[in-house]
Amino acid sequence: MIGTRSAPITFGDNIANGMKNIWNTLFLEERSSIGLSFFRIFVAWTVGLHVIPSFFHLDDNYLSGAFKIFNTDFFPLWFINWVQQSPDVLVIAFVWMFYITWFCFLIGLFSQISCILMTICCYYFYALNCFHIGTLSWDILLVTLFLMCITPYHGDYFSIDALRRGELDAWRRPRPFFIQRLLQLQTASTFFFTGLYKITGEGNWITGNPIYFLMNYPVQGVTKNFMLKEWMATHPHLCYIAGLMIVTTELSMPFWLFYPKTRRAAIVLGFCWHILLVLTLDVPTIFLFLFPAQLLLFIHPQKIMDWIESKRQINAKSPRPKVIYDGSCGFCRSSIRAIEIMDLWGKLEYVPGNSSLPEMRLEMPDGKTYGGFFGFRRLAWICPMLYVTIPLVYFPGSGLIGPLVYRWVARHRYLFPVFHACKRKECSR
Repeated sequence: MIGTRSAPITFGDNIANGMKNIWNTLFLEERSSIGLSFFRIFVAWTVGLHVIPSFFHLDDNYLSGAFKIFNTDFFPLWFINWVQQSPDVLVIAFVWMFYITWFCFLIGLFSQISCILMTICCYYFYALNCFHIGTLSWDILLVTLFLMCITPYHGDYFSIDALRRGELDAWRRPRPFFIQRLLQLQTASTFFFTGLYKITGEGNWITGNPIYFLMNYPVQGVTKNFMLKEWMATHPHLCYIAGLMIVTTELSMPFWLFYPKTRRAAIVLGFCWHILLVLTLDVPTIFLFLFPAQLLLFIHPQKIMDWIESKRQINAKSPRPKVIYDGSCGFCRSSIRAIEIMDLWGKLEYVPGNSSLPEMRLEMPDGKTYGGFFGFRRLAWICPMLYVTIPLVYFPGSGLIGPLVYRWVARHRYLFPVFHACKRKECSR
């Protein structure tokens, strides 16, 4: 029998395989989406801080009698004309739809759908009147929202969706990395093209001295009265050097961010960069909330997972607070399941009790015991996803109202529907 020979691997095959491996590594490789889930919260806050203040004066900003400016570079004229035909009642309906979908996106309830509807609202208001929110930073934010719309992965953790699905290890689940990579590219390109504009557009920073101009002849509302401003105003050479450093940093930032050995330093530099911007210039909230969070997307998800796992292992070997609950109650089991999901660091131990238990108890390693509402209040300091409830559970009067509400729910717990998560086999313990 004559064997068949395999075709020899050519140089072109090696190039093709190499490009395929690079493409898979850059975009198709699956990694944890916990960083993207964390980023969703900052995107929501940035959108809210941009849009919600513009609703405070609807008559002046969006309704039929408002003074309006249109961005014909961003929208086609037919679309602007179509939006301008909106009656005031439709504008108000869009306002309420924004409020609802923005809040749902913030807490991660039907994360992708709420993101899509919220983004539609943002585009609608931008086309209706770009006078108040029509800035370059707003355009960048809309691009970010578009990328967030095409994936549900930002709802894997730090979200109500994670509690609905009931997956204890949702933060570990591998997800396609392409969205996070695109967001990284967006951040890097923003730095690069901002620096490129400074040397190719009007007011060339190499041949001119814009920093010195801002120190001495600031446009109203551009420069803040920060420390050392008057001193820099008398040193044009230092202003010029500072301008060159800014341009050099912006042009080289993409390299430092993508090169593994300089990535950590670049992230720290980026944070300092945006802090200086906020302290010295009147810039939109995107520079304070969104861009620093985008820099954190450059941290490899595996490093985040390793850090979380190391904390969980340390806590597993230490005395932990015990959560004691009614193990015969489906509503109680599903509630404990939700707490387990929120217990990212694995700081708690869960002990099922009998039906005579009137309320959940939290027994601390030092012997102190907290029951009911006060147990939940203590849990708010332990589970990262409950941190946002701390102002609510410590609000004046909550110590009186909270126990009453908790006791009413505890007495009627058998009447409440069981969460979807606890209908799974792993919740039947």
